[in-house]
Order: sequence, then C-alpha cells, then structure tokens
Amino acid sequence: MERKNFIRSLMIGAISTPVIIEACKKAGNTESNTTSGSGTANTSAGTNGTCTVAPTETEGPFPTKVPASYVRSDITDGRSGYKMTAKISIGNINNSCAALAGAIVDIWHCDAEGNYSEYGGTGMQSTNYQSVHFLRGRQTTDANGLVTFTSIFPGWYSGRATHIHVHVYSASGTSLSVTQIAFPEGAGSAVALVNGYSKGLNGYTYNNADNVFSDDKTGIEIAKVSGTLAAGFDLTFKLNVRA
Repeated sequence: MERKNFIRSLMIGAISTPVIIEACKKAGNTESNTTSGSGTANTSAGTNGTCTVAPTETEGPFPTKVPASYVRSDITDGRSGYKMTAKISIGNINNSCAALAGAIVDIWHCDAEGNYSEYGGTGMQSTNYQSVHFLRGRQTTDANGLVTFTSIFPGWYSGRATHIHVHVYSASGTSLSVTQIAFPEGAGSAVALVNGYSKGLNGYTYNNADNVFSDDKTGIEIAKVSGTLAAGFDLTFKLNVRA
C-alpha cells in the first residue's frame, strides 16, 4: 500500500476496527530474487533463507511518527510483558547477502494488550497512547550487519498474528525495505507459551490466515524464536535488502 492510500484509509475508516485489518494488508510489491527458504507459516520452527529477499509489507497503520527521535536499544519504556531480545541482521543482496554495516533499522510493535504507542482514542484503538512512545526504536547495524533490541514479547489484536514491523534505511536515509516479522506457531512455540497474555488465544489469527503472512509458503518472514517465560525469549531474523 502506498503512503497516500494508507493515509486515506486512516481518514476514511478511523471509526471502525476493520480498518486496522485493511491497513495492515500486504503492500502488494514483493521481490522475486529468492534463492532459498524453509519452514511453514503454522509450525513451531521457521527461518528465512540465507540470501532471500523478504516481501515488502505495509508499515501502517501505526508507524513511528518521528523514528529518528528514538535511537535506543531498549525500547521497553516500562511496558509489562515477557522479556524479548530481538537480533536482526541486515544483508546486502547486491553483495551476496554479506553483512551490511551502517544501515538504519527501525522496529515497532504492539504491547501485551495489542495496543500501539503514539496512537489511540479512536475507533481503531480505543486506548489513548498518543503521548507515549513505548516499543519503538532505531539502531544502526554494526560491522556484522546486526542490531539488537530489548523489548517484550508482542501481544496480538483482532485480525493479525503476532508480528513486528521493520523499516530499513541506508546510512544516508534512503528507504531500502519495509516488511514485517512473523513468529513461529504450534505446540511448544513462544506464541503458545505466552498464550496471548491475559487475552488468551481465543479469536487469535494464525499466520496461515493472516492477511500479511498467509502467502509466505516458505517461511521467509518467520523468525527463529527460543526461550522460556521465566528467562525471556530470543528472536533472530535475517533481512536482506538491495543496497
């Protein structure tokens, strides 16, 4: 979805929950240079391939308003939930997917209750969090193409599977990729262990029915997630871009 269409969707549909689902649909623009991939959208293990281009996805409806203001590795901001460390590696498709140093990586996701910071007080999200900025952050990749964020395991909201939004820029600020990260599902998975926090998983939308991830037949958008409720979870994901 192009930005002008995203903005229009907010203006027209801010009074109804279905707009969230519509605005989170796929951008409809995916790369085709895929060399490998494994995993499926509804199993407890999945991984993106070593030189695979993840599909372009929408960044709405709750993108960070001023991402450059949140250069930080700990994005928790006091939100309660099970600890999660997210390690995202960026590779360069134009260099055999070698590590891309100096790339700028923004991430954002909802809290345990399925709410986003910087938004709210409307039909799209009743709880008003417009004045706070939790679970949003920016980091620059190191020599290994890696950024690390400390956060909490995301909750879920109607119509979507558990996910993290990612926007990657070049060092000069040129947009390189907008995508979303899915989580493994099934018995023993982190999604099953967390069990939707207090909401449970009744009404949860799994990856294979999610309007963003349902066509990910090889699992290239599914991260590797390990850990326990007591110790917290570790997420790793490789995202390759054209730089």
